[in-house]
Amino acid sequence: MNFDWLKRSMPRGLYGRAALIVAIPVAVLVVVVSLVFIQRHFEDVTRQLTRGMVLEIREIVEEIEAAPDLNAGLIAVMPLTETLDIKVNEVVTRLSGDQRVFYDVSGRAVIDTLRTGLSGVQGVDLLTSGRHVLVQIDTAHGAVLIDFSRRRASASNPHQFLVLMATIGVLMTGIAFLYLRNQLRPITRLAEAAEAFGKGRVEPYKPSGALEVRAAGRAFLDMRNRIDRQIEQRTLMLSGVSHDLRTPLTRMKLALSMMPPDADVAAMQRDVTDMENLIAAFLDFARSDQLDDPLPVAPAGLAESVVEKAVRGGGAVSLTMDDESDTPVVLRGMAVERALGNLVGNALRYGTRADVTVTMLPRQVIFTVEDDGPGISEGQREQAMSPFVRLDPARNQDRGSGVGLGLSIARDIAQGHGGTLRLDRSRSLGGLRADLVLAR
Repeated sequence: MNFDWLKRSMPRGLYGRAALIVAIPVAVLVVVVSLVFIQRHFEDVTRQLTRGMVLEIREIVEEIEAAPDLNAGLIAVMPLTETLDIKVNEVVTRLSGDQRVFYDVSGRAVIDTLRTGLSGVQGVDLLTSGRHVLVQIDTAHGAVLIDFSRRRASASNPHQFLVLMATIGVLMTGIAFLYLRNQLRPITRLAEAAEAFGKGRVEPYKPSGALEVRAAGRAFLDMRNRIDRQIEQRTLMLSGVSHDLRTPLTRMKLALSMMPPDADVAAMQRDVTDMENLIAAFLDFARSDQLDDPLPVAPAGLAESVVEKAVRGGGAVSLTMDDESDTPVVLRGMAVERALGNLVGNALRYGTRADVTVTMLPRQVIFTVEDDGPGISEGQREQAMSPFVRLDPARNQDRGSGVGLGLSIARDIAQGHGGTLRLDRSRSLGGLRADLVLAR
Protein backbone atom coordinates (compact mmCIF):
# COMPACT_ATOMS: atom_id res chain seq x y z
CA MET A 1 0.00 0.00 0.00
CA ASN A 2 1.29 3.45 -0.96
CA PHE A 3 1.42 5.94 1.92
CA ASP A 4 3.07 8.80 0.03
CA TRP A 5 -0.07 10.93 0.42
CA LEU A 6 0.24 10.56 4.19
CA LYS A 7 3.87 11.67 4.14
CA ARG A 8 2.97 14.73 2.06
CA SER A 9 0.20 15.71 4.47
CA MET A 10 2.38 15.35 7.58
CA PRO A 11 4.08 18.43 9.06
CA ARG A 12 7.64 18.83 7.82
CA GLY A 13 9.06 20.32 11.03
CA LEU A 14 10.12 18.33 14.08
CA TYR A 15 7.93 20.43 16.39
CA GLY A 16 4.85 19.91 14.21
CA ARG A 17 5.37 16.16 14.03
CA ALA A 18 6.07 15.82 17.74
CA ALA A 19 3.01 17.94 18.54
CA LEU A 20 0.93 15.71 16.28
CA ILE A 21 2.25 12.63 18.07
CA VAL A 22 1.09 14.15 21.36
CA ALA A 23 -2.24 15.54 20.17
CA ILE A 24 -3.57 12.51 18.28
CA PRO A 25 -3.35 10.01 21.20
CA VAL A 26 -4.91 12.53 23.58
CA ALA A 27 -7.77 13.23 21.17
CA VAL A 28 -8.34 9.53 20.50
CA LEU A 29 -8.25 8.75 24.22
CA VAL A 30 -10.80 11.48 25.02
CA VAL A 31 -13.15 10.36 22.25
CA VAL A 32 -12.92 6.64 23.05
CA VAL A 33 -13.30 7.09 26.81
CA SER A 34 -16.20 9.49 26.31
CA LEU A 35 -18.05 7.17 23.95
CA VAL A 36 -17.47 4.08 26.07
CA PHE A 37 -18.42 5.88 29.28
CA ILE A 38 -21.56 7.35 27.74
CA GLN A 39 -22.64 4.03 26.31
CA ARG A 40 -21.81 1.90 29.33
CA HIS A 41 -22.69 4.35 32.09
CA PHE A 42 -25.19 6.95 30.97
CA GLU A 43 -27.27 4.65 28.79
CA ASP A 44 -27.28 1.78 31.29
CA VAL A 45 -28.07 4.05 34.25
CA THR A 46 -30.71 5.87 32.22
CA ARG A 47 -32.45 2.65 31.20
CA GLN A 48 -32.41 1.39 34.79
CA LEU A 49 -33.92 4.63 36.15
CA THR A 50 -36.48 4.82 33.37
CA ARG A 51 -37.60 1.23 34.02
CA GLY A 52 -38.40 2.29 37.57
CA MET A 53 -40.49 5.15 36.23
CA VAL A 54 -42.23 2.74 33.87
CA LEU A 55 -43.44 0.69 36.85
CA GLU A 56 -44.75 3.78 38.61
CA ILE A 57 -46.51 5.13 35.51
CA ARG A 58 -47.99 1.72 34.84
CA GLU A 59 -49.47 1.69 38.35
CA ILE A 60 -50.97 5.16 37.81
CA VAL A 61 -52.51 4.14 34.47
CA GLU A 62 -54.06 1.04 36.04
CA GLU A 63 -55.64 3.16 38.80
CA ILE A 64 -57.10 5.57 36.23
CA GLU A 65 -58.55 2.76 34.12
CA ALA A 66 -60.12 1.17 37.25
CA ALA A 67 -62.20 4.32 37.83
CA PRO A 68 -65.57 4.85 36.11
CA ASP A 69 -64.34 7.83 34.07
CA LEU A 70 -61.28 10.01 33.47
CA ASN A 71 -62.06 12.70 36.05
CA ALA A 72 -62.74 10.11 38.73
CA GLY A 73 -59.52 8.38 37.79
CA LEU A 74 -57.47 11.57 38.08
CA ILE A 75 -58.99 12.19 41.54
CA ALA A 76 -58.33 8.62 42.58
CA VAL A 77 -54.62 8.72 41.72
CA MET A 78 -53.92 12.05 43.43
CA PRO A 79 -52.60 10.50 46.68
CA LEU A 80 -50.38 8.17 44.64
CA THR A 81 -49.05 10.92 42.34
CA GLU A 82 -48.28 13.18 45.31
CA THR A 83 -46.35 10.36 46.95
CA LEU A 84 -44.44 9.56 43.76
CA ASP A 85 -43.99 13.26 42.84
CA ILE A 86 -45.63 12.77 39.47
CA LYS A 87 -48.15 15.11 37.84
CA VAL A 88 -51.04 13.65 35.85
CA ASN A 89 -53.36 15.90 33.80
CA GLU A 90 -55.90 15.60 31.08
CA VAL A 91 -54.41 16.23 27.62
CA VAL A 92 -55.14 19.71 26.29
CA THR A 93 -52.66 19.86 23.41
CA ARG A 94 -51.72 16.54 21.92
CA LEU A 95 -48.03 15.76 21.41
CA SER A 96 -46.89 15.19 17.86
CA GLY A 97 -44.35 12.40 18.21
CA ASP A 98 -41.14 12.38 20.24
CA GLN A 99 -39.13 15.54 20.78
CA ARG A 100 -35.56 15.98 22.05
CA VAL A 101 -32.45 18.01 21.24
CA PHE A 102 -29.90 16.31 18.97
CA TYR A 103 -27.11 16.31 21.58
CA ASP A 104 -29.26 14.70 24.28
CA VAL A 105 -27.28 11.47 24.50
CA SER A 106 -29.46 9.90 27.22
CA GLY A 107 -32.81 11.15 25.87
CA ARG A 108 -32.89 8.48 23.20
CA ALA A 109 -32.59 5.76 25.87
CA VAL A 110 -35.39 7.40 27.91
CA ILE A 111 -37.77 7.45 24.95
CA ASP A 112 -36.95 3.89 23.87
CA THR A 113 -37.43 2.51 27.40
CA LEU A 114 -40.74 4.33 27.92
CA ARG A 115 -42.15 3.11 24.61
CA THR A 116 -40.94 -0.43 25.26
CA GLY A 117 -42.32 -0.63 28.83
CA LEU A 118 -45.61 1.20 28.36
CA SER A 119 -48.45 0.59 25.94
CA GLY A 120 -50.37 3.44 24.43
CA VAL A 121 -47.55 5.99 24.45
CA GLN A 122 -48.38 8.62 21.87
CA GLY A 123 -45.41 10.91 22.40
CA VAL A 124 -42.52 11.79 24.70
CA ASP A 125 -41.45 15.43 25.02
CA LEU A 126 -37.95 16.14 26.34
CA LEU A 127 -37.64 19.48 24.55
CA THR A 128 -40.31 21.77 26.04
CA SER A 129 -38.81 21.64 29.50
CA GLY A 130 -35.30 20.27 29.67
CA ARG A 131 -35.73 19.36 33.35
CA HIS A 132 -38.99 17.43 32.94
CA VAL A 133 -40.27 14.49 30.93
CA LEU A 134 -43.73 14.77 29.39
CA VAL A 135 -45.36 11.49 28.39
CA GLN A 136 -48.73 11.32 26.62
CA ILE A 137 -50.48 7.96 27.15
CA ASP A 138 -53.84 6.70 25.91
CA THR A 139 -55.96 5.08 28.63
CA ALA A 140 -59.34 3.40 28.53
CA HIS A 141 -60.98 6.74 29.44
CA GLY A 142 -58.82 9.01 27.20
CA ALA A 143 -55.35 10.44 26.90
CA VAL A 144 -53.45 11.73 29.93
CA LEU A 145 -50.24 13.77 30.18
CA ILE A 146 -47.75 12.55 32.76
CA ASP A 147 -45.06 14.97 33.96
CA PHE A 148 -42.08 13.97 36.11
CA SER A 149 -38.54 15.20 36.77
CA ARG A 150 -35.87 14.32 34.24
CA ARG A 151 -33.47 13.41 37.05
CA ARG A 152 -35.67 10.43 37.94
CA ALA A 153 -35.30 8.99 34.46
CA SER A 154 -31.69 9.59 33.41
CA ALA A 155 -28.24 10.40 34.67
CA SER A 156 -28.09 14.14 35.22
CA ASN A 157 -26.10 16.49 32.98
CA PRO A 158 -24.27 13.96 30.80
CA HIS A 159 -22.81 16.82 28.75
CA GLN A 160 -20.81 17.95 31.76
CA PHE A 161 -18.71 14.83 31.47
CA LEU A 162 -17.96 15.62 27.83
CA VAL A 163 -17.06 19.21 28.68
CA LEU A 164 -14.84 18.02 31.52
CA MET A 165 -13.07 15.47 29.34
CA ALA A 166 -12.57 17.96 26.53
CA THR A 167 -11.29 20.64 28.91
CA ILE A 168 -8.83 18.28 30.56
CA GLY A 169 -7.69 17.01 27.17
CA VAL A 170 -7.07 20.53 25.85
CA LEU A 171 -5.34 21.57 29.07
CA MET A 172 -3.02 18.56 29.13
CA THR A 173 -2.29 18.92 25.41
CA GLY A 174 -1.38 22.59 25.93
CA ILE A 175 0.95 21.69 28.79
CA ALA A 176 2.52 18.99 26.64
CA PHE A 177 3.03 21.49 23.81
CA LEU A 178 4.79 23.93 26.14
CA TYR A 179 7.03 21.21 27.52
CA LEU A 180 7.69 19.89 24.02
CA ARG A 181 8.66 23.31 22.76
CA ASN A 182 11.14 23.71 25.59
CA GLN A 183 12.62 20.32 24.79
CA LEU A 184 12.94 21.11 21.07
CA ARG A 185 14.42 24.57 21.55
CA PRO A 186 17.99 23.20 22.13
CA ILE A 187 17.67 21.15 18.93
CA THR A 188 16.61 24.29 17.05
CA ARG A 189 19.59 26.23 18.43
CA LEU A 190 21.93 23.40 17.42
CA ALA A 191 20.47 23.38 13.90
CA GLU A 192 20.86 27.17 13.63
CA ALA A 193 24.49 27.00 14.80
CA ALA A 194 25.25 24.19 12.32
CA GLU A 195 23.53 26.07 9.48
CA ALA A 196 25.46 29.25 10.30
CA PHE A 197 28.75 27.34 10.36
CA GLY A 198 27.88 25.84 6.98
CA LYS A 199 27.52 29.41 5.68
CA GLY A 200 30.91 30.40 7.05
CA ARG A 201 29.73 32.08 10.27
CA VAL A 202 30.73 31.00 13.75
CA GLU A 203 27.92 31.79 16.18
CA PRO A 204 28.13 31.23 19.95
CA TYR A 205 26.53 27.98 21.01
CA LYS A 206 26.28 26.23 24.38
CA PRO A 207 24.94 22.66 24.61
CA SER A 208 21.71 22.40 26.59
CA GLY A 209 18.59 20.26 26.84
CA ALA A 210 18.34 16.50 27.23
CA LEU A 211 21.40 14.30 27.55
CA GLU A 212 21.22 13.17 23.92
CA VAL A 213 20.91 16.75 22.67
CA ARG A 214 23.82 17.83 24.87
CA ALA A 215 25.92 15.00 23.49
CA ALA A 216 25.07 16.06 19.92
CA GLY A 217 25.90 19.68 20.79
CA ARG A 218 29.30 18.77 22.23
CA ALA A 219 30.02 16.61 19.18
CA PHE A 220 29.16 19.56 16.94
CA LEU A 221 31.48 21.89 18.87
CA ASP A 222 34.32 19.36 18.68
CA MET A 223 33.75 18.95 14.95
CA ARG A 224 33.66 22.72 14.41
CA ASN A 225 36.89 23.19 16.35
CA ARG A 226 38.61 20.43 14.39
CA ILE A 227 37.53 21.92 11.08
CA ASP A 228 38.73 25.37 12.14
CA ARG A 229 42.11 23.93 13.17
CA GLN A 230 42.46 22.02 9.92
CA ILE A 231 41.65 25.11 7.85
CA GLU A 232 44.11 27.19 9.86
CA GLN A 233 46.84 24.56 9.59
CA ARG A 234 46.26 24.19 5.85
CA THR A 235 46.49 27.94 5.32
CA LEU A 236 49.67 28.23 7.42
CA MET A 237 51.28 25.32 5.63
CA LEU A 238 50.46 26.66 2.19
CA SER A 239 51.60 30.13 3.15
CA GLY A 240 54.93 28.71 4.31
CA VAL A 241 55.35 26.65 1.17
CA SER A 242 54.58 29.62 -1.05
CA HIS A 243 57.03 31.79 0.86
CA ASP A 244 59.75 29.18 0.51
CA LEU A 245 59.07 28.84 -3.23
CA ARG A 246 58.99 32.55 -3.94
CA THR A 247 62.60 33.02 -2.78
CA PRO A 248 64.20 30.63 -5.30
CA LEU A 249 61.84 31.88 -8.01
CA THR A 250 63.01 35.43 -7.35
CA ARG A 251 66.64 34.31 -7.64
CA MET A 252 65.84 32.51 -10.88
CA LYS A 253 64.16 35.62 -12.30
CA LEU A 254 67.16 37.72 -11.34
CA ALA A 255 69.57 35.25 -12.91
CA LEU A 256 67.52 35.03 -16.09
CA SER A 257 67.33 38.80 -16.40
CA MET A 258 71.14 39.00 -16.35
CA MET A 259 71.55 36.36 -19.06
CA PRO A 260 71.80 37.28 -22.77
CA PRO A 261 68.29 37.15 -24.28
CA ASP A 262 67.57 34.15 -26.48
CA ALA A 263 64.77 31.64 -27.06
CA ASP A 264 65.75 29.39 -24.18
CA VAL A 265 65.91 32.28 -21.71
CA ALA A 266 62.49 33.54 -22.85
CA ALA A 267 61.01 30.08 -22.40
CA MET A 268 62.48 29.79 -18.91
CA GLN A 269 61.12 33.24 -18.01
CA ARG A 270 57.65 32.12 -19.11
CA ASP A 271 57.97 29.02 -16.97
CA VAL A 272 58.96 31.11 -13.95
CA THR A 273 55.98 33.41 -14.56
CA ASP A 274 53.67 30.40 -14.81
CA MET A 275 55.03 29.06 -11.54
CA GLU A 276 54.41 32.40 -9.84
CA ASN A 277 50.84 32.44 -11.15
CA LEU A 278 50.39 28.87 -9.99
CA ILE A 279 51.59 29.69 -6.47
CA ALA A 280 49.35 32.79 -6.32
CA ALA A 281 46.32 30.80 -7.47
CA PHE A 282 47.16 28.02 -5.04
CA LEU A 283 47.18 30.51 -2.18
CA ASP A 284 43.92 32.00 -3.36
CA PHE A 285 42.40 28.53 -3.31
CA ALA A 286 43.70 27.87 0.21
CA ARG A 287 42.47 31.24 1.55
CA SER A 288 39.19 31.35 -0.34
CA ASP A 289 37.12 31.00 2.85
CA GLN A 290 39.21 33.28 5.06
CA LEU A 291 39.11 36.58 3.20
CA ASP A 292 36.77 38.50 5.48
CA ASP A 293 34.00 38.17 8.03
CA PRO A 294 30.35 37.81 7.06
CA LEU A 295 28.70 41.24 6.95
CA PRO A 296 25.50 42.65 5.41
CA VAL A 297 26.37 43.37 1.78
CA ALA A 298 24.17 44.37 -1.17
CA PRO A 299 24.54 41.74 -3.93
CA ALA A 300 24.01 44.48 -6.51
CA GLY A 301 27.10 46.32 -5.30
CA LEU A 302 29.27 43.21 -5.57
CA ALA A 303 28.07 42.48 -9.11
CA GLU A 304 28.56 46.09 -10.21
CA SER A 305 32.11 46.13 -8.86
CA VAL A 306 33.07 42.94 -10.73
CA VAL A 307 31.44 44.10 -13.96
CA GLU A 308 33.13 47.51 -13.80
CA LYS A 309 36.56 45.90 -13.40
CA ALA A 310 35.91 43.59 -16.33
CA VAL A 311 34.71 46.46 -18.53
CA ARG A 312 37.76 48.56 -17.65
CA GLY A 313 39.88 45.61 -18.73
CA GLY A 314 38.28 45.67 -22.16
CA GLY A 315 35.67 42.94 -21.68
CA ALA A 316 32.14 43.04 -23.06
CA VAL A 317 30.05 42.41 -19.97
CA SER A 318 26.39 43.27 -19.31
CA LEU A 319 24.61 43.29 -15.94
CA THR A 320 20.97 42.55 -15.15
CA MET A 321 19.54 42.81 -11.62
CA ASP A 322 16.08 42.52 -10.09
CA ASP A 323 14.49 45.09 -7.82
CA GLU A 324 15.51 43.33 -4.58
CA SER A 325 19.21 43.03 -5.39
CA ASP A 326 19.95 46.13 -3.30
CA THR A 327 18.68 44.36 -0.16
CA PRO A 328 21.65 43.65 2.17
CA VAL A 329 22.50 39.99 2.68
CA VAL A 330 25.00 38.59 5.19
CA LEU A 331 27.92 37.45 2.96
CA ARG A 332 31.69 37.40 2.85
CA GLY A 333 31.87 40.29 0.41
CA MET A 334 35.48 39.90 -0.74
CA ALA A 335 35.12 36.13 -1.16
CA VAL A 336 31.93 36.43 -3.20
CA GLU A 337 33.51 39.17 -5.32
CA ARG A 338 36.50 36.91 -6.01
CA ALA A 339 34.26 33.98 -6.96
CA LEU A 340 32.17 36.14 -9.28
CA GLY A 341 35.33 37.65 -10.76
CA ASN A 342 36.67 34.18 -11.52
CA LEU A 343 33.46 33.27 -13.32
CA VAL A 344 33.44 36.49 -15.36
CA GLY A 345 37.15 36.03 -16.14
CA ASN A 346 36.56 32.51 -17.39
CA ALA A 347 33.63 33.71 -19.50
CA LEU A 348 35.75 36.40 -21.17
CA ARG A 349 38.74 34.06 -21.56
CA TYR A 350 36.76 31.45 -23.49
CA GLY A 351 34.14 33.70 -25.11
CA THR A 352 33.73 37.20 -26.54
CA ARG A 353 31.06 38.48 -24.15
CA ALA A 354 29.52 37.73 -20.76
CA ASP A 355 26.08 38.39 -19.25
CA VAL A 356 25.81 38.69 -15.45
CA THR A 357 22.42 38.36 -13.73
CA VAL A 358 21.60 38.81 -10.04
CA THR A 359 18.45 37.01 -8.81
CA MET A 360 17.07 37.34 -5.28
CA LEU A 361 14.98 34.45 -3.94
CA PRO A 362 13.40 34.10 -0.48
CA ARG A 363 16.27 31.93 0.77
CA GLN A 364 18.94 32.27 -1.93
CA VAL A 365 20.99 34.77 -3.90
CA ILE A 366 21.97 33.60 -7.38
CA PHE A 367 24.72 35.19 -9.48
CA THR A 368 24.47 33.89 -13.06
CA VAL A 369 27.31 34.31 -15.56
CA GLU A 370 26.73 33.28 -19.19
CA ASP A 371 29.14 33.41 -22.15
CA ASP A 372 29.13 32.67 -25.87
CA GLY A 373 32.12 30.32 -25.77
CA PRO A 374 32.28 26.61 -26.55
CA GLY A 375 30.89 25.66 -23.16
CA ILE A 376 31.61 22.46 -21.24
CA SER A 377 30.04 19.12 -22.07
CA GLU A 378 27.71 17.63 -19.49
CA GLY A 379 30.06 14.76 -18.72
CA GLN A 380 32.97 17.11 -17.91
CA ARG A 381 31.18 19.71 -15.76
CA GLU A 382 31.83 18.03 -12.44
CA GLN A 383 35.45 17.40 -13.39
CA ALA A 384 35.86 21.05 -14.42
CA MET A 385 35.13 22.17 -10.85
CA SER A 386 37.90 20.01 -9.39
CA PRO A 387 41.19 21.72 -8.43
CA PHE A 388 43.94 21.98 -11.06
CA VAL A 389 41.76 20.59 -13.84
CA ARG A 390 41.95 22.41 -17.18
CA LEU A 391 39.73 21.54 -20.11
CA ASP A 392 41.68 23.65 -22.63
CA PRO A 393 41.17 21.47 -25.72
CA ALA A 394 37.39 21.75 -25.29
CA ARG A 395 37.44 25.38 -24.18
CA ASN A 396 39.46 27.09 -26.92
CA GLN A 397 43.03 27.07 -25.76
CA ASP A 398 43.97 29.92 -28.09
CA ARG A 399 42.47 32.38 -25.63
CA GLY A 400 44.86 31.42 -22.87
CA SER A 401 44.55 29.14 -19.90
CA GLY A 402 44.78 29.45 -16.16
CA VAL A 403 45.87 26.94 -13.58
CA GLY A 404 42.51 25.19 -13.18
CA LEU A 405 41.45 26.76 -9.89
CA GLY A 406 38.92 29.41 -10.92
CA LEU A 407 35.85 27.18 -10.76
CA SER A 408 37.17 25.32 -7.70
CA ILE A 409 37.58 28.56 -5.77
CA ALA A 410 34.10 29.70 -6.81
CA ARG A 411 32.55 26.41 -5.69
CA ASP A 412 34.39 26.46 -2.35
CA ILE A 413 33.21 30.00 -1.69
CA ALA A 414 29.64 29.03 -2.60
CA GLN A 415 29.75 26.01 -0.29
CA GLY A 416 31.15 28.21 2.45
CA HIS A 417 27.95 30.25 2.14
CA GLY A 418 25.70 27.20 2.31
CA GLY A 419 25.23 27.13 -1.47
CA THR A 420 26.73 25.54 -4.55
CA LEU A 421 28.05 26.18 -8.07
CA ARG A 422 25.99 24.85 -10.97
CA LEU A 423 27.20 24.56 -14.55
CA ASP A 424 24.86 24.30 -17.51
CA ARG A 425 24.44 25.37 -21.11
CA SER A 426 23.48 28.98 -21.75
CA ARG A 427 20.21 29.13 -23.65
CA SER A 428 20.63 32.79 -24.61
CA LEU A 429 24.31 32.85 -25.65
CA GLY A 430 24.96 29.17 -26.36
CA GLY A 431 28.08 28.89 -24.20
CA LEU A 432 28.52 28.07 -20.53
CA ARG A 433 26.08 29.10 -17.82
CA ALA A 434 27.48 29.24 -14.26
CA ASP A 435 25.08 29.77 -11.34
CA LEU A 436 26.77 30.87 -8.10
CA VAL A 437 24.07 29.98 -5.54
CA LEU A 438 24.43 31.44 -2.04
CA ALA A 439 22.13 30.92 0.95
CA ARG A 440 20.73 34.06 2.59
